This record gives sequence, structure tokens and C-alpha cells, in this order.
Amino acid sequence: MKQLKVQLGDRSYPIYIGQNLFVDSELLTRHINANKVMIVTNTVVAPLYLEQVKKSIESSGKQVDVTILPDGEQYKTLETLNVIFDGLLQHQHGRDTCIVALGGGVIGDMAGFAASCYQRGVDFIQLPTTLLAQVDSSVGGKTAVNHPLGKNMIGAFHQPKAVYIDINCLNTLAKNQFAAGMAEVIKYGIIWDRDFFDWLGENKSQVTELSSQSLTYLIARCCEIKAEVVSCDEKEHGVRALLNLGHTFGHAIESEQGYGAWLHGEAVAVGMIMAAKTSLKMGLIASDEQDLITQLITLYDLPTKHPNDMQLPEFLRHMAIDKKVIAGQLRFVLPTSIGAAELVANVTQETLKQVIVSD
Repeated sequence: MKQLKVQLGDRSYPIYIGQNLFVDSELLTRHINANKVMIVTNTVVAPLYLEQVKKSIESSGKQVDVTILPDGEQYKTLETLNVIFDGLLQHQHGRDTCIVALGGGVIGDMAGFAASCYQRGVDFIQLPTTLLAQVDSSVGGKTAVNHPLGKNMIGAFHQPKAVYIDINCLNTLAKNQFAAGMAEVIKYGIIWDRDFFDWLGENKSQVTELSSQSLTYLIARCCEIKAEVVSCDEKEHGVRALLNLGHTFGHAIESEQGYGAWLHGEAVAVGMIMAAKTSLKMGLIASDEQDLITQLITLYDLPTKHPNDMQLPEFLRHMAIDKKVIAGQLRFVLPTSIGAAELVANVTQETLKQVIVSD
């Protein structure tokens, strides 16, 4: 087992990466100080992992209640969030409870947001079961639900007490979900670590064949990068914004097409290619580096083209409420080389139009 730490003073917390973590009762309850626990999961994950997690926590003498939500991005709403609150209140959970998020990014975001709100804030821990959640959304304390007009527009920063990443969960993950997670993995290479980017290209077969050694390295490297960034900029006032590479375009695709029509990672993959094309048109990145970005995204079976029914007006409508808009000015995360990126504000509509038409 590998252990990392997100350094945030008295809110610092560990990340555990290994195999069979969900059946390790001592480890799983190490950061649960409550006598009551609410596991939040969904209809897909519950049959796979709920009983072993519930049994592990109950073996320490804690009361464990369960809330099972429907699966899918389309359910990441205030209405579904209220189901978690219903369960907490019905089972009389107090301020000393702990919420356990067992699932992918949607479950982690909703359970974390519920924890940030319930009785003005309670503890929670993350048990991410998808690659995307393991390398990205479970670390850093961003929690939210979607609004019909924009993705993740209603939320809070609320750090977990611990993150448990069991790589065995990837054995039950659908191929398209694994590929979607790889978009966020590739993102780290583009914005931060050229050597890691190159490693992903050289080790594709080991990664997609779920080699435990390769997956442990891959997940740990992503978590190391994210932990470093979050430790420097928890509330996204500066460098943390770089983690949104591809998300401005990607969130527009998700919102326009309807939540769940595109997987988040699929939309981000296209968004990263569009960001690289924007950077190329602005003279910020060399054409061969832009080509390498597209090639790696293609190598991991991710989409490379935006939907045919989306042109400049559709993108601009959603981008206008992007969270990186400040004083009415939209800012884009653009790669400047493989391993580096910048937050750029002077992107013209004409440049965006050229990128969208050429895609």
C-alpha cells in the first residue's frame, strides 16, 4: 500500500492507494471518529462493494446506515441531494456523524456537498470506485451538484478526512468509464509533468490491461500532483485553475448535450484538444506538441471531435457562466508545452470560431 498526504494544516488528510482496502476494518475506520456512519452509494456500486464496506465499518461497533442513489450524471441535482439529507434525518444523525462516499465522481461530489451542508458541516471520507474519481475528483475537497444552466455551479470546498483508493475496483469498471478516467490522467501530464505524459504513451498496454504496478504508479502520480497543487491553492485563486484544462469546452459540451449524454472524461478529452488548438492559433504552443496531445488522447480511445450540433453560439452560451469568468471576462487554461499551461484571458471569439470550425 502506498500512502500520500494532502498538506492543509489542521485539515491535512491521507490518501491510501492499494488493494483490498475495503475489507481492512482497522484502516477503513482509522479516520472515522463518529459512532454513526452514513454510506452514500448508487445502484451500480452497491451490489459490488456495499456489503464489504458496511461490514468492515460495523465490525468496529459503529451504527451504519445506507443511502442508495440512482446512477448517472443526470441525477447530480439538488433534488437527489435532498435524498441524502432525508436519510441522515430519518436515522437521527447528528453533527458528529461521518458520511462515507462509496462510488464515482458523482457520488463523491454529492456526498461531499451533503457533508459540507448538513448541520453546517460534518466529516466525510472518500472511497472512489472509478478511475476518474481516484485520480481527480476524490482529492481536493471540491464538492457540488449541477444546475440545468451549468455544471457544478452549486457547491462548496469541503475536504475529506481520508481517501481510500482500492485499485481492485477498476476490475469491474466498464471500458468507456476507464477511458473517461484516462482523460483526467492525461491532463496531469499536459499541465505538469512531461515525463509522466511520455510514460503514458510508452505504457498504454500495461495500463489498459490493468497491471497493478502500473495502475498504482499512475494513480499515485496523479494524486501527488493534485495534492501539491491543492496544498498551494486550496480555493482555486491561482495555480489550481490549471487543473481545469479542457473543462471550459468540456463542461459546455456536457451542459448543451444533456448531463449523462457524454461522460465527463469524454467531454474533457475533446476540451483538451480544443484548448491545444486554441493555444496553437495564439502562438503559445508548437504544432508538434499540439499533435502529441491529440495522439495520446486518441491512443486511449477517447473522442477527439465536439458534437456536430455545437457551434460558436452554443459554446459561448455555456462558457458565459463558466466558473473562471471574472469581471465578465472568460479565462481559458491553455497548454504552452507538454508539462506546462497558463490561464489566458485574451482569447477572441474569432479564435474560438476558428477552433470550433476546424475541429
